[in-house]
Amino acid sequence: MPRLVLASSSPFRKTILEKLGLPFQINAPDIDESPHSNETAQQMVKRLACAKAIKVAENCPDAVIIGSDQVAVIDGQILGKPGNHEKAVTQLQQASGKTVTFLTGLCLLNGATGQYQSEVIPFEVVFRDLNLGQIENYLQAEQPYNCAGSFKSEGLGIALFERLKGEDPNTLIGLPLIKLIRMLEKEGINVI
Repeated sequence: MPRLVLASSSPFRKTILEKLGLPFQINAPDIDESPHSNETAQQMVKRLACAKAIKVAENCPDAVIIGSDQVAVIDGQILGKPGNHEKAVTQLQQASGKTVTFLTGLCLLNGATGQYQSEVIPFEVVFRDLNLGQIENYLQAEQPYNCAGSFKSEGLGIALFERLKGEDPNTLIGLPLIKLIRMLEKEGINVI
């Protein structure tokens, strides 16, 4: 089996990939994640997922590399990671009572051949109507300031939602395993 490398510094993606029971290494790429002008959210996450994999391939040319990137979109606007409490409050107030679409770009690059597979996988979260007290209580409890959309669905963030719509719940956390398994199989890496 070729060496498998996750091109990410995300502890969430690492935990998700561990579910497959495959040996892998982590190599965090250093890339500019700024959006390009006139780039859609789908184009951006696909580009960044591939850019991460390509960057890691420079140091791991014999590996099969997994790149992933995610953004949240509400009312056509990209929500990034809030970074601080005030921005998280604003993001959750904006999401209250609305549907937020999470777009996850996934790229699997074979460093030896240069061949890659890439896809963008959507996942929708319908938020409850939230008041400021609920938002503040949630943010104090989890402090999700490094998470797109200002919540952790694998934790208390689930209390913010009315319902979820998508093919794979792992997509919401940042690594769509169902699609990744199919991509790995095309590279001769079988999970089962």
